[in-house]
Amino acid sequence: MGKQQRHQRIHREGIGIILCLLFLILAVNVLVYIYTPNWVVAITILLSSALLIFVTYFFRNPLRIIEVKDPNLLIAPADGRIVVIEPTMENEYFHDHRLQVSIFMSPFNVHANWYPIEGTVLVSEHQNGSHKGAWLPKSSTENERSLVVIETQNKVQLAVRQIAGAMARRIVTYAKAGGKAHRNEHFGFIKFGSRVDLYLPLDTEIFVKVGEPVKGNETILGRIN
Repeated sequence: MGKQQRHQRIHREGIGIILCLLFLILAVNVLVYIYTPNWVVAITILLSSALLIFVTYFFRNPLRIIEVKDPNLLIAPADGRIVVIEPTMENEYFHDHRLQVSIFMSPFNVHANWYPIEGTVLVSEHQNGSHKGAWLPKSSTENERSLVVIETQNKVQLAVRQIAGAMARRIVTYAKAGGKAHRNEHFGFIKFGSRVDLYLPLDTEIFVKVGEPVKGNETILGRIN
């Protein structure tokens, strides 16, 4: 495995939000400065600064570049914590038993999503749904979600599902059916707390365990046999 590089940037999904928030904060602070006592001004500045810092931090976009020689290695598609590793019935595309590996993303994690492996995108589709807590098992099938199916160069198929959570209100998926999945590239972004599920062949070798923190495009989750 080659050297990984980390650089911080702002994700394109956050630029418009940050600019609008900055304009709103400036307008509010000007009005507060004109019409309220100094102590209110001080509190408003502190609170609005904290909000701006948090939103900017949320939309951080680290440049992570990983080089692996084994094309069958699975790289974590998202930052977060492993909450599920278990066989399950996948009923939306494969309609068979798959090994499910799920990563829960808190509001403090990086929310960009990377391709976990190289190959061809067979399916990229969005489904509307509820916005229950992303840590709940039913969120995989009942929440708003987006499914991306990838076929590797060895003709092995796996799926990555982006799931909206209680706070997440928008899933962005860049992957297009017929396109290529490349390492070190984003396939999507989820805003404000969410989850990513992987559906893998049952004989996939897994290198992580439940409760373990992982980093997108950095942690090796396992290997497809």
